[in-house]
Order: sequence, then structure tokens, then C-alpha cells
Amino acid sequence: MLKPRLFVFLTVVFLGWLLIDADAAIAQDRPNIVWIMSEDNSKHYLKLFDPMGAATPNITNLAKNGVVFDRAFSNAPVCSVARTTLISMVYAPRLGTQFHRRIELAKMPAGWKMFPAYLRDAGYYTTNNSKKDYNAVETKGTWDASSNKAHWRNRPSGKPFFHVQTYADSHESSLHFKQSWLDSPDLQTDPDAIELAPYHPDTPLFRLTYARYHDRIKSIDNRVGKLVEQLKSEGELENTFIFYFGDHGGVLPRGKGYINESGLHVPLVVRIPEKWKSRTEFQRGDRTDGFVEFVDFGPTVLRLAGVNVPAFVDGEPFMGEGITREDVDAKNKTFGYADRMDEKYDFCRSIRVGDWKYIRNYQAIYPDGLQNNYRYINLAWKQWRELFIAGKLNKAQSAFFLPKPAEQLFFLAEDPHEINDLAGLAEHRKRLMAMRAELTEQVKAMPDLSFIPESVLVEEAMQDPVAYGQARKESIARYVDIANLALVPPAEAIPKLRQAIQSKDAIDRYWGYSVCSIFGGSAAELKPLAEITIDQEENLLVKLRACEFLGLIKDVNPMPVIETILKESDSAVVNLIALQSLVFFKDGPLGYQTEIDFDSIKTIDAQVVRRVGYLMGMPEAEIKKRAKALMQRSRK
Repeated sequence: MLKPRLFVFLTVVFLGWLLIDADAAIAQDRPNIVWIMSEDNSKHYLKLFDPMGAATPNITNLAKNGVVFDRAFSNAPVCSVARTTLISMVYAPRLGTQFHRRIELAKMPAGWKMFPAYLRDAGYYTTNNSKKDYNAVETKGTWDASSNKAHWRNRPSGKPFFHVQTYADSHESSLHFKQSWLDSPDLQTDPDAIELAPYHPDTPLFRLTYARYHDRIKSIDNRVGKLVEQLKSEGELENTFIFYFGDHGGVLPRGKGYINESGLHVPLVVRIPEKWKSRTEFQRGDRTDGFVEFVDFGPTVLRLAGVNVPAFVDGEPFMGEGITREDVDAKNKTFGYADRMDEKYDFCRSIRVGDWKYIRNYQAIYPDGLQNNYRYINLAWKQWRELFIAGKLNKAQSAFFLPKPAEQLFFLAEDPHEINDLAGLAEHRKRLMAMRAELTEQVKAMPDLSFIPESVLVEEAMQDPVAYGQARKESIARYVDIANLALVPPAEAIPKLRQAIQSKDAIDRYWGYSVCSIFGGSAAELKPLAEITIDQEENLLVKLRACEFLGLIKDVNPMPVIETILKESDSAVVNLIALQSLVFFKDGPLGYQTEIDFDSIKTIDAQVVRRVGYLMGMPEAEIKKRAKALMQRSRK
């Protein structure tokens, strides 16, 4: 007879084995899920989505056995922000992860996890090969393996897997060819068969650049085919949902980094495995016009895996048990955001509803074509700007290098390239006002942290940006209202602007002067207050915005004031914002000059190096060398 203690011990062990076996059985009864991401390509470069795109037979074969999402969107037009949106399931401006490249990582609130961690909790083996590029601190237990050797094959026997595979063949850098390549370009695609976007000049260089990019898409397709073959050879193909998509738009000029459809509208195909076809109402070979966006992708994976979707997420599943085809087809809205890209600042938000798209440009004085060192390595970018300066572009081609309207409205069914702005037409006034109100409600509800300057966020918010935003929700709503004074007639706005720039809240003053700059000469009666601000203001960013206003109306030369700000500032982020103004005034039509150099700036970082190097006329190779050395020193 067993002794009581031994009996209890054996019983506990036996029950433990039963629980382990039960967990294993549950885990085995889940589909595998694979994401294949190609870098930097919008839907416009695949024939599956666009008649003038490249042929992609392997991706097309996925579509024959799955569903094509004709309206899939990255929420951001650049990799780190887009990928953080994917992994967090949260809109980046709510989480404080909207800036590319990150200056400081944001921390997710306690209890929140990046979505693969929930899969791991449910028994999945999660692998990433290999790009992360997150702007948030990675939460514990996200990946079993993340490296260029990570693979589902390394999982324990019987475990289902979630695997992310990123292919860089289509990355922006693939178009950073030298002038010498143009002498004997090695291409599969005929440049003469290319149809250019109407905002691009039709030159041999642009045609060669397009053709080279089409070739890169074909390379991506080959890689997709090989990965699918791996799954098939291992007997996992019909047990695996395969998502193929671009991580955001690009990378021809006005794609990556910009809130246009060429920056946000991505290709998405989901292959449906035979074993798990009951988990979706979509049938193999289907296409849908229903809108899906990156905040939806993580919840969709969780739903397909039979894992509960946490309450904090911003997205909704578009496949999985309980998700109807009718519900997905009915979705018709997406939200977009574009902020700092490397050293270049902007602040744009968009809402697309069906074929209508509304864009809000909160820093409208800055042209899209403002210098960004990495973009202008591309020879087509350089040529485009040279043709603009030479006066050889038409209206649609020139718009990229001019100040933007504060708001824009496009009807994409007739204007897919967003070149015919309808915001000023009386017949569209009702729609404009409705979409303006909807976007305003969106940014207030999050709340959108970009209404607080990045330098303040870095100093105060990054330990818990979500809580920081919630605590300042009323203030952020007020900042939104001040910024939106740019949308009303100057005579109506000026009394409220006067109140804003005399407020005790520095960010009220910051936004008040930002609107003055958009109005330009129409706000000239506020010039005396701006002059006092330049002389007496302690907040350097408020002084900067007042200086921009006076510089634009030619009241003062802004360069000495900005140079003084750079000498006084203890913040590299403030300096980066100030350097944007120097570049804007130097390269713009007013042609102000500066003598700035590295020794005259009190606080510097790698992004600041890029701006100063450009202003000094330093070769790109030397700028990279200095920035790299600075980053290495900062890590020690």
C-alpha cells in the first residue's frame, strides 16, 4: 500500500502530466500563421493590384488560394512606425511611437504586451527573421527567437508556429545606384513600357528607376515562392495561413515617408489553408474592397489562433471565427499619420472613407520636398528637385516642392494620385467639414501626442506615453483647437490667436505662432507680439515659431535668431527642430543664408549631424562617418 504522502505526490505528478498533455493538444489544434513582409512597396508596383505593376506569379498563386484585400493600409508610411503599429496593435500617436527614427523608446503600459507574446502564452512558437525596428520597448516574452537564423523548423515537436519573414530586396536602398549604373543598366523590365505617376517628370532617369524597382518586386516574388515551397515540402502548407504584404508604401519619390496613397496603400494577400478554411467566411479566390489597416493585423492573427484579443487594442480582426464576410466588406475607413522622418519634421494626419480622402497638414509651411538626406541619395529625387528649381515642371509635378494647404480633399475614384485638391470647392464643402470634424475627433480622442513637441515628450512622457497623454487630454484638445484656427478665415482666427500667443501655457503659444506662419501676411497685425516674443520668450521652441512667422513675412532675418537658439539649447531634439527651420529658410524662395557649423551648436546627436552636415555642404559619406562615430560614443 502506498503511503499517503507518496500517493499525494504521484497524484499531483499525474495530474500535471494530464494538464501538460491537454495544453499540448490544445496548442496542436491551432493553425500556423506566417507573415511575409516586403519592405517599402505600395500596392502600385504589383500587377495583381495595379495594371502597370510587375507580374508576381507566386503572390498571384497565393491569391488563387486565398483572399486579396484591395484596400489594405499601413497606418504610417515608414518602417519603424508601421512595424510598431503592427506589433503593438495601437495607433502610434497614442503610444508615442510616431517618430522615425526614434530618439527614445516608448514604454507600453504595464499589463500590455506585443501581440506575439499572447500567442506564446497560448503555446505558439514565435519567430522573427529578422527585422524589428520598433519604437517601443519590446515586451517580455514576445519572441522565442528573433534573428537572421530564426525559423519555425527550430520549434519543439508539435508546437504551432507564428513566423515573420521580412525581405529587403525592395527596400529604398535598392534604388541608391550610382551614376555609373545608368551607362549600362541591367534590367528585366522595359523602361519604355512603364507608366509614370503624373506627379513625376517623364525622364529617362525616372523610367530607369521605375524599371529597376519593378525588377526588385519580381525578386520579392521569387522569395515568396521559395518560402511557400518550404512550407509545402514540410507538409505545413495546408495547415498555415500565409499573409503577404508590404510594410508601407514606397519607394519612388513621394511614396515612402508621405501620407499619400503611394505611402500608405499596401498589397495584402492572405492564403487560406485547406485544414482551417472554416475559420473564415472568405473563399479561396475572393477579393474584397473592405478596408483593413495595420492595427487590425495583430488582432486578426490572435482571432485566427483562437486567442482572446486584449481590450486595449485599436484594431479589429478581419478574419477568424465570428468575423463575417459582410462585416469586413462593409468597413470603409482608415487613419494615417506621418511625423518626423529621420531629420525631417512634418505633422500630417489623414482619414480615408471609401474613395474620399482628407489630409490635415498641421505644419503646412514645410514643403514635402524639404531636404531629407537619405531620400536624396536617390538620383531621381535629385533630378526632380533640379527640374523644379529650373522651372521645368508642370503644376502637378511642382506641388511637392511648395508649401502645402492646411487641409486637402481628394476623390480617389477619379484622382488616384491625389493631385486635384477639392478642399476649396463649394460643392464639396459639406463633405470637407464632415471629414474635418471626424479627424479632429480622432486626434482628440486618442489623444494624439504629436500636439506636444517631441522634445517635451522625450523629457517627460516616454516612461508611459499612454498615461501621459490621458492625463493631458484636455490640454491636447485645446492645442488641437488652436491648430485648427488655420482652417478659418484670418479675421475670425486672429482674436483667438492673440489669446493663444499670450497664454501662460507655452504649447498654446507654440501653436498660436504656428498658425500665424500659415497665415503669413494675413496675420501681420500680430507682428508686434512676435517681436516681443523673440526678445523676451524663455521657451526656445516658442521663440522659434515666432521667428518663423516674422521670417516668412520678411520682417526679420530669422537666421541669427535660430543660430542663437542652437547655441543656447541643451536639447538635441530642440536643435533638430530648429535646424529644420534653417534648412527651410535657406532652401526656400527667400534664400536666407547661414554660417552654422558643428562647433556653434551646444548639444548634438546623429540626426543633428545630418542637418548640419547638409547645411555645411559636407559630402554624404563624411556625414555618415560623423553620425556613426557619434552614435558609437553615445552607446559607451
